[in-house]
Amino acid sequence: MSYSILLIEDNNDMRENIAEILELANYEVFTAVNGKEGVQKAKEIIPDLIISDIMMPVMDGYEVLYYLGKDKKTKKIPFIFLTAKSEPSDFRKGMNLGADDYLVKPFQEMDLLNVVETRIKKSELMRQDFTNGKDGLMKFIDSTKGIHELKLHAKTGKPKLYKKKETLFYENEPAHFIYFLEHGKVRKFKKNKDGKEFTTGLIKPGEFIGYMPLIKDCPHPDSAVAMEDTNAYRIHKDDFNQMLYKSPEITHAMIKILSRNLIEKEEELLNLAYNSVRKRMADSLLSLYNKYQREEENEFSIAIQREELASLVGTSPESAIRALSAFKEEDLIHVKGSRITIMDVHGLGNVLQ
Repeated sequence: MSYSILLIEDNNDMRENIAEILELANYEVFTAVNGKEGVQKAKEIIPDLIISDIMMPVMDGYEVLYYLGKDKKTKKIPFIFLTAKSEPSDFRKGMNLGADDYLVKPFQEMDLLNVVETRIKKSELMRQDFTNGKDGLMKFIDSTKGIHELKLHAKTGKPKLYKKKETLFYENEPAHFIYFLEHGKVRKFKKNKDGKEFTTGLIKPGEFIGYMPLIKDCPHPDSAVAMEDTNAYRIHKDDFNQMLYKSPEITHAMIKILSRNLIEKEEELLNLAYNSVRKRMADSLLSLYNKYQREEENEFSIAIQREELASLVGTSPESAIRALSAFKEEDLIHVKGSRITIMDVHGLGNVLQ
């Protein structure tokens, strides 16, 4: 099967060289000389992958990604940035807008081909249209070799309902289960000696939670509470540990999850250490958007208590409210009671610059 790639690059030599490499690898390549032309072509041909430079005339790469992300036909297309910059802030901005990967110029031919192949394979897996429910979990497991034990156990289990604000597990509590979230939203947090909460993670449907203490054989390092009515399947630690020992594929998958979590935590710590409350608030709102935005929704809104949001930002409720008020005045968000609606994703991304 031949995959199509749209290459958006204003430098003629660079564009021709990349196109030639991709064509030799049997990809069908379309090209655009600037961002505006790239957006038009992407909507016309709906390619399997888009590769775009960042610094371009007429419309830069960030704008290309933003406008394509607003169109239902193009928002799911894997997007790779080409950049001569390697600053973390540049990567962060692109990832917040939905970029899948980066290639820093100059790069080797195999680096390009490996990134392209990886992103297309991942996209193909996602296009199998797995749902977030139990049937979706079964279908996903069926697509992954060596996880038959997990499949059989999940089929015999029943989901547990957690009401809004109900706790799944407490910090320092012995760990007995790994949880698979079928429906709802979950927030993980830690408390200091004064009882102040600090959010350590947000969990969405289709994600696992509570596996770290099972792997480390230790109590839960944080608490988990349902942000709304939530369904979760539970797998007992004895069954989970047997699966890890029996299946190298499950072990490999957990290593990948843990590695990703370490990278995310490192970014969060840097964000807390060096960014202002304004930037941390923008970053937190974008994290909520990226985590919980549904495909069928034209706009994103979430009901979240100010204390919960302050915990996510790492500041006081008063400072969080002031930052929200400023964003409201700038028409970046709309606030009604506890519900926050994001009106300008691109504008929030600009706050992080």
